[in-house]
Amino acid sequence: MNFSSSRKHYSYFFFLFALAIVVDVPRLILAQNITPISDIVSDAFFNGIADQAASNCEGKGFYTRARFFEALKSYPNFGTVGSTDDSKREIAAFFAHVTHETGHMCYINEINGPSGDYCDENNTEYPCVSGKNYYGRGPIQLSWNFNYGPAGKAIGFDGLNDPDILARDGVISFKTALWYWMNNCHSLITSGQGFGPTIRAINGQLECDGGNPQTVARRIEYYTQYCQQLGVETGDNLTC
Repeated sequence: MNFSSSRKHYSYFFFLFALAIVVDVPRLILAQNITPISDIVSDAFFNGIADQAASNCEGKGFYTRARFFEALKSYPNFGTVGSTDDSKREIAAFFAHVTHETGHMCYINEINGPSGDYCDENNTEYPCVSGKNYYGRGPIQLSWNFNYGPAGKAIGFDGLNDPDILARDGVISFKTALWYWMNNCHSLITSGQGFGPTIRAINGQLECDGGNPQTVARRIEYYTQYCQQLGVETGDNLTC
């Protein structure tokens, strides 16, 4: 057996292996999101939205960047999947909906919410509690017993018996928005399906397919604005 020849073959194999790693390193780095979310959701970005709320808004001082980041600790995949551009698009999309739903973080409770009927009596897994109302509350205006129930179960509060906690606790309020987002919108925006499907996931029955083109246009306007601020293209498929 020619040991010298074998060593040459092994050396050549390891050379090719090392070369492949070196060639792939830039590609691997580019595929990873190495920009901290705190650099994207900066004070200027967050407060640029919140500061537009009038001084008499119930949400003034309730929605804070610190509370958002405290809530974000429970959702490490938010804004961290894919490239930095993917992260920026997801953050722009999330805050576009928050801006629309809360009027630039002015509202905590849905306008005229108590007058609405948000009890799905056919849902036996999360049955409505007498005297409790499940109208929109929080950054993304969580609504219906079938959302309050599982959100509370996942986060650790009694969503059916105490839905008002979303209007009392800013961290829990942001957690419910992120819970809904991660379960219904995250994969849509990170997989490249576009902003439009996130509109459908949040309020599609009332707004999409010609239901309310004005509100759809406003959501797209906010998303486009935030993408521009963050220096990223909006991507395709903006409407629903």
